[in-house]
Amino acid sequence: MSEARTRQVAEIDAGQPGGKPYLLDEQVGFLLRQAGQRHTAIFAARMIGDLTPTQWAALARLNERGPCSQNLLGRLTAMDAATIKGVVNRLVHRGLAETRSDPQDSRRLTVTLTQAGRELVERSASAAHAITEATLAPLNANERRAIVKLLGKLK
Repeated sequence: MSEARTRQVAEIDAGQPGGKPYLLDEQVGFLLRQAGQRHTAIFAARMIGDLTPTQWAALARLNERGPCSQNLLGRLTAMDAATIKGVVNRLVHRGLAETRSDPQDSRRLTVTLTQAGRELVERSASAAHAITEATLAPLNANERRAIVKLLGKLK
């Protein structure tokens, strides 16, 4: 067998060009999923008010930005239309947010925090900061800044 053909067979056998084997522990998707699972467990253990990560994201974004359309809220929290609709419905049911038809476009719903929603965000902010701190605890200050910056580039 020629040297080129031997190299080609070795690459196919290894599953990668250049003969490098596919190692799951070196794959970004696998590592991100593990980090996400760790963060989700920390969030569930420490967040107050029985909030899910998606509910917290919607509340926090509404608190930052103020009232906005449900569609825009979905985009601002990286949720698809069906997911944000469910999140908003649950927040409305809990009395943490309210929706109204937009006066300029009755097809559009505007989402607003209620007083109870604003109060819950205020009470939950320290827990949210502690969750971030616990998630990043294995990293030093420079590594924390770097990972936040790098993850921001991947979105």
